Amino acid sequence: MARVCQVTGKKPIVGNNVSHSNIKTKRRFLPNLQTKRFFFAEEDRWITLKLSADAIRTINKNGLATVVKQLRAEGVKI
Repeated sequence: MARVCQVTGKKPIVGNNVSHSNIKTKRRFLPNLQTKRFFFAEEDRWITLKLSADAIRTINKNGLATVVKQLRAEGVKI
């Protein structure tokens, strides 16, 4: 399950490289994933997550506790 954001679920999508002569070849668009450690104060421990840049902004906006609560409700083990 590599290259999948744990919060947003973003994963690679498929598209085309288009040359100057309009020849199309398949390619993959990869999400902007980062491995990030957060200190989870409620449980007094560090959590490592593989996140897209969009998910990092979501955690900054809503808070880590809210995001972890939603993930656990979906059945993700953290």
